[in-house]
Amino acid sequence: MNDANQAGQADDAPGPVVHTRVDGGVLVVVLDRPKANAIDAATSREMGRVFAGFRDDPSLRVAVLTGAGERFFSAGWDLGAAAAGEEFEADYGEGGFGGFCELPGRHKPVVCAVNGMAVGGGFEIAMAAEFVVAADHARFFLPETGLGIIPDAGSIRLPRLLPPVVANEVLYGGRRLDAFEAERCGLVNKVVPAADLEDAAMELAGRIASAAPLAVEAVMAIDRATRHLPLGEAFGHLRSGDLEAYERMLRSEDAKEGPRAFTEKRDPYWQGV
Repeated sequence: MNDANQAGQADDAPGPVVHTRVDGGVLVVVLDRPKANAIDAATSREMGRVFAGFRDDPSLRVAVLTGAGERFFSAGWDLGAAAAGEEFEADYGEGGFGGFCELPGRHKPVVCAVNGMAVGGGFEIAMAAEFVVAADHARFFLPETGLGIIPDAGSIRLPRLLPPVVANEVLYGGRRLDAFEAERCGLVNKVVPAADLEDAAMELAGRIASAAPLAVEAVMAIDRATRHLPLGEAFGHLRSGDLEAYERMLRSEDAKEGPRAFTEKRDPYWQGV
């Protein structure tokens, strides 16, 4: 059976399908739905609850999302559930499909550790992350047009991430990108051997978690607010006083602590205030 067909099979494993652990300020989230880590509406809502908890917990700075096993990061929408009657526009929870992609008020970054194939909605989840680390055998593709549907989020996100002709081939014709192609295109930060994936993702997440949290939040807020603007308008918006996260960072104790720690030759103590 080819990969695309297997990805369409309903996952049938009993028990919890979303596992979490905390490592310092990093929340590790593992999607575990054999055979292909496909996501039905109930799983997406559970992921949304997990990521809402991450958003609301001040002790957590970064999340790492990966899939169980070595073959699939996620096959995306569970086509077995769809065949059983689950609608394409089902209730996927507060954070949208995959739990964090449309989560309101999320001002903390997510790292996707892509441990295998990222298919359809699984690829769309990776597109929504701030950082992506991939195993060298990972593959990224969108088979939706061959199934009579379209990748909604992918149709919006991918043309913003790839050169138009490459995005079109992936979206219209289902072109598969291997991990190294995805890295060259700027979809992936780093490609590593599968055995090194967790360490690489946690090293990246740890570096982000060690930064000042209000500064990380401000960078995310500025990016979201200005990415679509011409350069002059972007700087005008930055200086307008309307970007709350940026203004809060400027007034923070952490903004004083950083230079003080540097001059005193010690590690900074971030309070997030």
